[in-house]
Parts: sequence; C-alpha cells; structure tokens
Amino acid sequence: MNYNQTLSYLFEQLPMYQRVGKAAYKGDLTNTIQVCKLLGNPEHQFKSVHIAGTNGKGSTTHMIASILQEAGYKVGLYTSPHLKDFRERIKINGELISEEDVIAFVKKYKADFEQINLSFFEWTVGLAFDYFANQKVDVAVIETGLGGRLDSTNVIYPELAVITNIGIDHTQFLGNTISAIATEKAGIIKQKTPIIIGEEQLETKEVFIKKAKELNAPIYFTNKIIKTDYECDLKGLYQVKNKKSAVLAIQLLIEKGWNITDNTIKKGLLNVVKNTGLQGRWQVLNQHPLTICDTGHNEDGIKEVVTQLKKTNYHQLHFIYGAVNDKSIDKILELLPKSAIYYFCQANIPRALAIEDLYGLAQKKGLKGFAYKSVKDAFNAAKKNALPDDLIFIGGSTFVVAEVL
Repeated sequence: MNYNQTLSYLFEQLPMYQRVGKAAYKGDLTNTIQVCKLLGNPEHQFKSVHIAGTNGKGSTTHMIASILQEAGYKVGLYTSPHLKDFRERIKINGELISEEDVIAFVKKYKADFEQINLSFFEWTVGLAFDYFANQKVDVAVIETGLGGRLDSTNVIYPELAVITNIGIDHTQFLGNTISAIATEKAGIIKQKTPIIIGEEQLETKEVFIKKAKELNAPIYFTNKIIKTDYECDLKGLYQVKNKKSAVLAIQLLIEKGWNITDNTIKKGLLNVVKNTGLQGRWQVLNQHPLTICDTGHNEDGIKEVVTQLKKTNYHQLHFIYGAVNDKSIDKILELLPKSAIYYFCQANIPRALAIEDLYGLAQKKGLKGFAYKSVKDAFNAAKKNALPDDLIFIGGSTFVVAEVL
C-alpha cells in the first residue's frame, strides 16, 4: 500500500469518530490493552503527561509540549482530531510522523490488528505509542480523544495528569450532566499521581476530590495555586486558563526533578505555534478584512468565541458556521450574535448537519444569512461581501475550520 491507500484503509474500513460519530465509540479498553501487549507495551517505555477536558485540552497539551521542547527534551505529541493532515496527530519536537512510518506500521500489523477489530482511534494510539517508543522520546504529551476513563490513551501511567475543564459535550457517551461527564474525565486520575484541575466548578469539584482521595493522588486547582503573567502566542482570551494549567504542570515536573528554567517556560509559551504547529485557535488568516478561525464548537467553546468577538474591533461580522448532526445546537445558536451576517454551510463529512436542517434551525433563532452546500462556497461568498474593515469569522465545527485551512 502507498500512503494514500494506507489512509483510505484507516479512514474508510475502520470506524472513526471524527467522521461517523457514535459508531466509532468503544465501551472499554480491552482492544487497546491487547494492542499494547502485541506491540511489547511501548507505553511503558517513555514518560508521559496526560491531558483531558471538554475544552482547552488541545491548547494545554501543545503549551506543555512546547515548554518541554524548549527545555531540550525530545517530546512526543499525540493529539486529535487533525485539521489538514492525519500525521498532525503524531509528532516529535513538532515534526510530523513520516508517511513511510505510517505505511510500515499498518503493513506490519494489519493482519494481527484485524483479528482484534480495532477502531480508527485504537489504531492511531497504537501507532503513536509504538513510534514514540522506537524513537526513544524523553516524554510524550498525550491528549485524550473522548472522555477519559474509557479513552484509548488511558493505559499510560503519567508523571502527572491535567483535566482542563468540564462542559456539556458528547452526552451520548459521557452522560447528560456535568457531574457525570466529570466522573468519566476523572478516570485518567492514577494512583499517587498528581492531578491538575484547570477550572474549579461547583458541580465537578467534589467528584475530582473524591477520586483523588481514593487513589491518594495529590490534587491541584489552578485558580487557587497559580498566578502567571507569562505571555503566549496563542491569543484567545480563553487561553489564560489553559496557560495556568500548563505552567502548573511544568512547575510540578520541576519539583519532580525535570530541568526546566523560568526562561524556558517563557520561550515555550511564546513559541507554541512555531514549536508544535498548532492551528485553529483564534488563528488570524488575513488582516483586511480581518479573518479569524477557531475550533471552539460546543456551548462553552462558543461562549468563549462570542466573548472574544465582543472585544474585537470590526464594522460588520460575517460568520461562517457549520455543525455536526449528533449533538443539539439549540443553545449554541441562541448564543450567536444576532447582528452578524451568516454563511451557513455543510462540511464534507458524514457527521455534518445537513444544510437544510441547519438553516431551518438558525432561522427559528432569528439568525440572518444564507445557506451554502459547501464550506468553500460559504467562504468565497463571505470574502466577496466583506469590506476591508469587516471581520470574517469561521467556526462552529472543527471540520469547517479544517476545510478553510
């Protein structure tokens, strides 16, 4: 198989949550445990940091990786989903895994893995762990894909773990309440392993404290422990909370004997994009008209986006918006600014909410705009209509942002 054939095998023959949603979800870690055993348990061959949360886990993961990289460590980075290239999910010191490594891994283990009937995510976790072990990374910063307790990444025993925040998302898997979702995320807490909670929330605080006590795990809430004035190249206002979690994680690693200086922390936070290649977080694509994309897509994420928009100077807002079909967007649509001109669109994935349905829901909420069959058409229309002092914003779905990028 060549690279494109290998990707087609991974994407089309195996369930993938990013594309098809619930059909890709597995209810236990049996497959991942089998995969790791088959691979010689590579997850035990490197140190790790584990990150979960509803929002902010990707940014926090990349911040921590950037700081560790500036400190001179060889840093593996595992994240999801990807925006443009599958290989974004697996990096070492910001460099994507090679196409040849992806091909060789799939070719080598295809027959064995088919006996286990893996999901796309289980395949990818196996590939990442095997690659990090073979490349002898000093540390891997690992982001959960979905939840925590039953997430395929939850076979590692990290130096520490971070739970950034808890919001309502993926309710079909994680539960319908904040406390139920928190219980799933708390599943990454390990015996005697420090756990950082990025946002103290009334509904979740006791869930985390109880779990930490059960496992004799030191627990830290960032809003009580840390105040930081470090600057960061990730400019969204919501990054302040993520930065606190990242800095506290680094400070705990320093206490464990890791060689990281204050100047290294500063450099790491100022060079997150350069060091890791992170995209889609309040990313400025153009200045005239100002054009910005952001992957915030659930209720909490959109609240942060709307807050940031209110603090941004522009004449008219042109909002390109698309959504997925497996979550309610009623509350999200109610949050969106009524004064914007909307360009509703449908991303090119099976999970995308049909444009007819999206447009109908938006009209009921009083949002004014136009419907487009594709993200490309919506973006082109916005660029045609926007004046130099206007703002074009692209969001609502990771997949809409991915197509613009």
